[in-house]
Parts: sequence; structure tokens; C-alpha cells
Amino acid sequence: MAAQEFLQPALAGLDPTVDGVDPTLPLYATTFVVVDLETTGGAPDGGGITEIGAVKVRGGEELGVLATLVNPGVPVPPFITVLTGITQAMLLPAPPIEQVLPSFLEFVSDAVLVAHNAPYDVGFLKAACAKHGYRWPNPRVLDTAALARRVLLRDEVPNRKLGTLAAYFRAATQPTHRALDDARATVDVLHGLIGRLGGHRVDTIGDAIEFARAISPTQRRKRHLADGLPRSPGVYIFRAADDRPLYVGTSRDIATRVRSYFTAAEKRARISEMLAAAERVEAVECAHSLEAEVRELRLIAAHAPPYNRRSKYPERVVWLKLTDGPYPRLSVVREISPGDRAYLGPFTSRRAAELAAAGFHDAVPLRQCTHRLSLRTVTPACALAELGRCPAPCEHRISPEEYDARAVTPFATATTGDPQPVVDALLARIEALSAGQRYEEAATLRSRLAAVLRAAVRMQRLAALTGLAEVAAAHPATGGGWELALVRHGRLAGAGVSPPGVHPRPTLAAIRATAETVSPGHGPVPAASAEESERILSWLERPETRLVEMSAGWASPVAGAARFRDLLTKAESAASPQLWSERS
Repeated sequence: MAAQEFLQPALAGLDPTVDGVDPTLPLYATTFVVVDLETTGGAPDGGGITEIGAVKVRGGEELGVLATLVNPGVPVPPFITVLTGITQAMLLPAPPIEQVLPSFLEFVSDAVLVAHNAPYDVGFLKAACAKHGYRWPNPRVLDTAALARRVLLRDEVPNRKLGTLAAYFRAATQPTHRALDDARATVDVLHGLIGRLGGHRVDTIGDAIEFARAISPTQRRKRHLADGLPRSPGVYIFRAADDRPLYVGTSRDIATRVRSYFTAAEKRARISEMLAAAERVEAVECAHSLEAEVRELRLIAAHAPPYNRRSKYPERVVWLKLTDGPYPRLSVVREISPGDRAYLGPFTSRRAAELAAAGFHDAVPLRQCTHRLSLRTVTPACALAELGRCPAPCEHRISPEEYDARAVTPFATATTGDPQPVVDALLARIEALSAGQRYEEAATLRSRLAAVLRAAVRMQRLAALTGLAEVAAAHPATGGGWELALVRHGRLAGAGVSPPGVHPRPTLAAIRATAETVSPGHGPVPAASAEESERILSWLERPETRLVEMSAGWASPVAGAARFRDLLTKAESAASPQLWSERS
């Protein structure tokens, strides 16, 4: 019996997503290496193996056998000798495990490893490889004990012990607690179990491994929805019986990703509910991953699938802008217009915009009252003026020109250019509060500083891209050739892939000829959602991406907000309010 502590270290070996044998390979064409170990007992610490038996089979035919005693370097406990018949004298001339491992690892290469109670055997083998410096090949692993629990009913067998199963399937070799005999018995049990899998629509090795794991009845019943999907980048859409989209996702390999929803690794409650309602999966193949990500965003925005949580309402953004008229103030609005003097955004929530507004109010003397002020009529001042936190333009204590220079211009400059005055003012207040041990107030100001910088950096990055009429870029494709993207005003207008060995110019010309026409607009996101433009920015900024053509120079302000990225990172990651001296 395997102790509980043996199970966890070995679970990685049972991961169906590991590299190795193609999971879509039919069972009859899969090469299996059925292994059994005898040990001295105890935990898998790199030693303790006394015997290895392995049988390689494919399509019911035996291809090879590996069997050897192993000198564990420690005495064999008497109860092990009684159980297995392996004595200390038998093991003295046997090779140690470090001499056996190379032959064993070569024997199991390019095969699926099979064992009864596989975590136990895999745990010992992985520990031995780690101790003696051999790389564990991380093969796909099929556990016959787990498979038997899924295939056989209690009415058929009282338990899932190897001896019980060998007798049930009339194995030619009965287990004897010797490695090779137990491995041969496991081979017959494996073949018997495979014969039962056809009735469960399990035909491939990947399906068999997943079938052995604990998945819900809904996942098992709906797993056919993953059949026939392409193994290419794109978008997948789970649809209900009335054809409405339930969930939209993206992947570099649509078939593999959709198949993962029907495995034991998928445990999200909302996805389980979605699978119960899904009746089919639609695939939209894309040229490359960037196009897939953009199409996913657009489909989610268009249909608002109930089981997607993010990106459903890109239009629900807000902006922080200066109002019109004398003595402007900051206002949170849903839209901006070409006539707006200065603005910052877009923000994904009103709370985020208000946090940034509070940062500006702490740094510059912008009025906070909502009255409509007049240059002729005086309005009574509020409490903020009495506290010295407002220059009281309502009572004309400050001229429009001075108010513009001290309050309006710093905000406008911070949003499109240099936020240095705002940053300096906030840092000075943070330092003063920290010096006075008012750490909670300093932490509040730190959050406001981060909100201001985050929004300014984001808007300036977006504006630099969306101001360009066209950008053509290329990224090396995985199988050779180039992934091509045509971006207009921050919107993906066309995408394609040039084949390996072919100059990408003709492909780019074809993409341009059929690309979407994108008209310029106002603001930092005139033609696409901020999230789409940011995805494109991330793709363009990859080290491997090459800028092929641009309609104009792509640049950000020299003294822009981006130079405060290190300060922003520190402000966002700080666990407690601290004093920052860096003002680069």
C-alpha cells in the first residue's frame, strides 16, 4: 500500500498536459511501458528500490522486457523479505539504482508509463532521478488502479487490488510481489480495462488518462463537444441550445484548450454550470494569437456572454476632465468631446477616477465645489477655503490667470506631458506625513499617487499608438515565416501569416488591400477599446516583433509619465507607507 505522503510528490507525473506522446494517439497505436517496483518500504528518498520490472507493449503485442534486481545500499527489512522473497544475499551482487536508471529511462522514452497505484512507483523513480542527476522525462502516466475505479462496478469486483483484477481478467501471470510478474499481470489488466473503454467513447490515450481522473458526469457527458475542433490559434464559443453565446475564450490551440474544460483540472463552479447548458462549440480560426485575442475581446463586447467575467462592457468607462467655463474643476464623465480642454482616462470604474481626482486635489489647488462660478458674481466660500485647501475662486480671491497657472495647467500638462509638478507635490506631502508618523494618511496619498501615475502612463502610451494612421509589424511564427499585423489608429485592421521561405511583402500587401478602413477620432482610444489597443501594444513591444512600416514616427513625450514607472511600481507594490526619495 502506498502511504499518503508518497502521493503528492508523484502527482506531477500524472499530469495529462505533460510533453511526450500525442494525447490524440489511438489506444491501439500507443506504446505502453508497464512498470512495477519492489522496494524496502518507507518514503521515496532516491533509494530503497530493490527490483524493477517493465514490459513494453503496443497493440497487444509485447515489444520488450526489462527486469533487474537493484542493490538499495541499505538492509532489507525482514517483513519485505517475507512478502517478496527478496533477500539481502540476492541484492549484494545487483547494480545500484544509478547504474540501472540510464537503461530504464531509455526503455520508457516515447512511451506512456503504466503502473498499478502509479503515484507510488512514479514517486520512487522521480526521487531516484533527482538524487542521481538524471532528468525525469515526465512521461504521460496511466494508473490502472484509478482506471479500474472508473470502469468496474462494485458488483463486478470487491476491490481494485492487482490480484483481484488479475483474477477477474484471467491474467496469464498472477501477481507474486515480484516486479516482473506483477508488471506482466498489470499488462493483462491494462488490456482488459482498455477493452471496456470503448463503451465509454474513450479511444485515445489522452481520453484514457482523463477518464481515469475524477471528472463530473456533466464533463463526461459533454466531452464530445470538443471533437473535430481545429488545432490552430483562434476563438472558441460555447453556445446554448438556442445558439446564444455562453462563453468566449481564446487559445493558440483551440482543440487542446476546449478539451481541457472536460478534465479534472477544470473545477470552476461557473464553468460547470456553463457546460451543463452548452450544446455545441464553435471555432473561429485566426491567423495568429494577436488576432485571436482581439476577436475574443470584440465577441465578448458584442454578445456579453453570461459566463465571461471580464471585458464584457468596454463602453462602461469614465473619464476625468476639466469642466468648461471660468475656474474649471475636475468632473467624472462618461464621454469626452473634441472641445474638452484636458482629460485623463479611460478609467474602468468611477472609483478609480475619483481616486486619481483626489490625487490631483492633493497636489494642485483645483476647486472641488460643484457650483457654476461667475467672473462677476461672488459665491460664498465653503469649508475647504477656510481650511486653506482651496484658493476660493468663488470669492475671487484668485484671478482666472493665476488659477489657470497654479491649478489648470499642471493637470493638463500631467495628462499629456510632464507630471513632475504633481508628483513632487504628492511626494512632499507623503514625506511630511511619514516624518510625523502619520502613516495611514501617507498610505492614502501613496494610493492616490499610484492612481494618477497609472492613468497618465496608460493614456500617454495609448495616445502614442492610436495617433498613428497605420503601423505594419511582423513577429516570427513558431513554425517559420512571419505573423503579420496591420494596425490603424490602435485598432487591428488586418492580420495574416507569411509562409516559411517566402518574402512577407506580398502577404503584407494582400493584408493591406483587404484591411478594415479605420477613421481617425479624438481621444487616446478613438477607434477601439482601450483593452484592444493595449493588447496590440503588448504584442508590438515584444523583443522579437519587427516594425515594418509606419505612417509617422512613433514616440512618447520625452519628459512624460513613463519615466515614473519605477516609482509607480514601488507605489503599487509597497506593503507599508515608506518614504520614497527617487523622483526620476
